Amino acid sequence: MTEPSDAEFLSGRLLIAMPGIGDPRFERTVVYLCAHDAEHAIGLAVNRPVDGLTLDSLFQRIGVDPPLRRLADEPVLMGGPVERERGFVLHTDDYLLDDVSMPLTAGLALTTTRDVLQAMSGEEAPRKALLALGYAGWGPGQLDSEVRENVWLVCDPDETLIFGDDFDHKWSRALEKLGISPAMLSESGGRA
Repeated sequence: MTEPSDAEFLSGRLLIAMPGIGDPRFERTVVYLCAHDAEHAIGLAVNRPVDGLTLDSLFQRIGVDPPLRRLADEPVLMGGPVERERGFVLHTDDYLLDDVSMPLTAGLALTTTRDVLQAMSGEEAPRKALLALGYAGWGPGQLDSEVRENVWLVCDPDETLIFGDDFDHKWSRALEKLGISPAMLSESGGRA
């Protein structure tokens, strides 16, 4: 088996869970892939708000100044089942902290330190940001196999799909971006 080329890796793309994925943690989930190479893949679900947890309430719990008013009511997301107690902030790259923020594709960055939370309390806040607890992770070749088996569809991201607040419709909107109506999808696949 040959190694995938860089062009075949999916960093910076969105994964859309197919119906019948078989894992309730990912039903109707849209995942932004922060990193994908031959060794691993890491992504954050962008449409799974944690019930009752806003940035304001989380910042109070951990002793950070309240977020800017425009961010206070933003929900905290469940980014995935791995390291669910750890926070990951996906944000626009107008905020970058040297040696801390990881630049991604398409004007985005990922920061996992308290610095970005403090920035979100002041004028240095990124233009757009989401805070996710945990991440989705795959081992060598695992995501490639799942994509080949049609567990996930892949589409290009846009700011509305990543940062928009219509969490109930992100999955169907991501499918529509591919020209697919959710009603067309079956819970089970077949082989010809």
